[in-house]
Amino acid sequence: MLAFSTAAVFVTVRLLFLLVAPTLPVGAVPLSSANSTSSNTTKAAGSSSSYWVANIQRQGTVPFGSSSSYAVFRNVQSYGATGDGTTDDTAAINAAISDGNRCGQGCDSSTVTPALVYFPPGTYLVSAPIVQYYYTQLVGDALTIPTIKASAGFTGIAVIDSDPYVNGVNWYTNQNNFYRQIRNFVIDLTSMPSTSGAGIHWQVAQATSLENIVFEMIQGGTGNKQEGIFMDNGSGGWMADLTFNGGNYGMFLGNQQFTTRNITFNNCNTAIFMNWNWLWNLKSLSINNCGIGVDMSNDPTNQTVGSVIVQDSKFVGTPKGIVTSYSATANVPATGGTLVIDNCDFTGSTAAVVSDTGSTILAGGSVIASWAQGNAYTTGDDGTASGSTCASAAATASSSKVQGTLAAAAKPGSLLSGSNVYERSKPQYQDVPASSFVSVKSAGAKGDGVTDDTAAIQAAMNSVTSGQVLYFDHGAYVITSTVKVPSTIKMTGEIWPLIMASGTAFSNQASPAPVFQVGQPGQTGAVEMSDLIFQTKGAAPGAIMVEWNVGATSQGSSGMWDVHWRIGGSAGTGLQSDTCAKNPSVTANYNPACEGAFLLLHVTSSASIYLENSWGWVADHELDLADHNQINIYNGRGILVESQGPVWMYGTAFEHSQLYNYQVANAKNVYMGIIQSETPYMQSNPNALNGGFTPSTTYFDPDFSDCTTDSCRKAWGLRVFSSSDILIYGAGLYSFFDNYSQDCLATESCQDNMVSVECSSDIFLWALSTKASTSMVTVDGTGVVPQADNMDNFCSTIAVFEETGS
Repeated sequence: MLAFSTAAVFVTVRLLFLLVAPTLPVGAVPLSSANSTSSNTTKAAGSSSSYWVANIQRQGTVPFGSSSSYAVFRNVQSYGATGDGTTDDTAAINAAISDGNRCGQGCDSSTVTPALVYFPPGTYLVSAPIVQYYYTQLVGDALTIPTIKASAGFTGIAVIDSDPYVNGVNWYTNQNNFYRQIRNFVIDLTSMPSTSGAGIHWQVAQATSLENIVFEMIQGGTGNKQEGIFMDNGSGGWMADLTFNGGNYGMFLGNQQFTTRNITFNNCNTAIFMNWNWLWNLKSLSINNCGIGVDMSNDPTNQTVGSVIVQDSKFVGTPKGIVTSYSATANVPATGGTLVIDNCDFTGSTAAVVSDTGSTILAGGSVIASWAQGNAYTTGDDGTASGSTCASAAATASSSKVQGTLAAAAKPGSLLSGSNVYERSKPQYQDVPASSFVSVKSAGAKGDGVTDDTAAIQAAMNSVTSGQVLYFDHGAYVITSTVKVPSTIKMTGEIWPLIMASGTAFSNQASPAPVFQVGQPGQTGAVEMSDLIFQTKGAAPGAIMVEWNVGATSQGSSGMWDVHWRIGGSAGTGLQSDTCAKNPSVTANYNPACEGAFLLLHVTSSASIYLENSWGWVADHELDLADHNQINIYNGRGILVESQGPVWMYGTAFEHSQLYNYQVANAKNVYMGIIQSETPYMQSNPNALNGGFTPSTTYFDPDFSDCTTDSCRKAWGLRVFSSSDILIYGAGLYSFFDNYSQDCLATESCQDNMVSVECSSDIFLWALSTKASTSMVTVDGTGVVPQADNMDNFCSTIAVFEETGS
């Protein structure tokens, strides 16, 4: 993700962050540990739970690291933490996290020092921040949730700190603060004075998550300054299944884009304070007895909030549902404070939407099916467009500024659970004993980044029976031919083991082959994948990293949670800054040695899939070598969805592929919220047609035949072709460069087009934000939404685009 002059854009905002921080930022450097962890091949010491994470045999290794004895798994009690509620466990917990010369202050990023840090049941008293290093998962026991309790004298920015400040400078570049999880905790601030305290300082980017956490804070009081989550910057991201009890703010939020789901607030002064964003999807909020539900009114004279979607939510005993500073007559910036409300119950609010001056904009007391404020566009083609036919005349669009009720879109029933869009939490298998996990290493796979593990992994998959879970110990598993994933199987990994495509089977883009083929066409089943990363080992231009064929036997039974794609930019890939450095001074410098894959994820026509927090990243910079320089990796395509549905995509991002990042072709019954992309930084040198991948009619690729300039021949952020019933709740699609130059940002013209809707009907995009694309949306080749008319705080934003066809 980009780390560039955006920081300058938000200098004023960052100063505000520091002024309102619950305490002054401190450099909470963890203590080093002289202790050694238990052997990787033994069970965790001191375990007092039957949760499988505590008891499974540990065989994870880091094949591209510097130490064969490095411990991937750590139990905080092995480092001296007691969890007795009275002993100060701060030093012991930080020792468990930092042990092993890990990526801390001054490192910025590394993939070769991962750590899964487990907390057994107990109450862990801390007096200073627990510092979460890069590439760390903090995992509490899922059967008996542990508590991390701040002491009365706690000092620091937050109980858990994901990005410490030292003299006002962060440890990590916030837009690149990838790969971290926190789940299964109670975080308790109630022993602290009400005038200070935050649960988690969460300044993060992609491939991060907070899940299954309860924040306990002091309730009520005008002097209450406690916050559950304090977020000041970043480029995320995902949160789900959180509960906030008490506090001034449940969540204080500032980030480029984010998706949140199933969040409960009880007795907060303000449930959510939105300090700034480009776009945010707040789905399935339950706000109970709070003074304000969502406050997005920051800085009315020059709004810092780009857009907010509130969907499938309920407000109870909360007088003011949403507070906004949007002005229907004199809004600054023009589309700042864009708001979309979809299927929300405000019967427990006096005012559903209220201005920052206190006037009611939308009365409470009812369920709101569809309401928006911002700019709206509806196509006005000649009525011949459908799911298979393009309009016979050039498309146009009617535009209007709205602040009121909209006609609700008809949502396909297959996407719904009751009146809400279906959702499903990440499986943690807390009821499955460790003895029912089948280790791929125990089955013969090496995971050393060298050995061909194809046969061993295929055999392990074929051996898994009902009630068992396939377990990928941390490692790098080289795959040289297609692995056929059974139509019914559960699999999970130990802090993102690597599935690495390599060899001649994946070398021919004219005959691409899947690396993991999930089910066969026409099969139904139940496939669950979590905590894995797919990547290539060297160039693999014929690799379809995951081909998803399986349909679901029941709603949402097949899916992926916290599964990511990372092409290049990390140790072991052979596609790093020492071989694939950017070279903008050489014209059309496509390099076959720096090709990535053909396609990251293909959801085929017979498939159904539930995706949650999945990031398909073609690396734009180096993560492991010391230079951390920008690099050129040429990857064909991001995600292709051909499914007839249902498909759910929560919190996904696909970035830097040559032809497109998202494509929906011949598909229907698809829900997305939020999607995020970036155009490859090297384009238009080469342009999309000269980046190593020839458009294929078999895969419905764009051919850019109507383009006359290289600024037009750039990757589509989103292309919708011959499809219907596509519902997109939030899209952030960005173009920051032209051949690594940012001069184009001055005129917001880094490329001509970003979203293409072709031969399609019943396509809905809410809260669409694009950056530096002259046309935000084209329909059947004609630009219908100009970015110049929709300027926001950083992007261009519209509240809604509808292509209804005939």
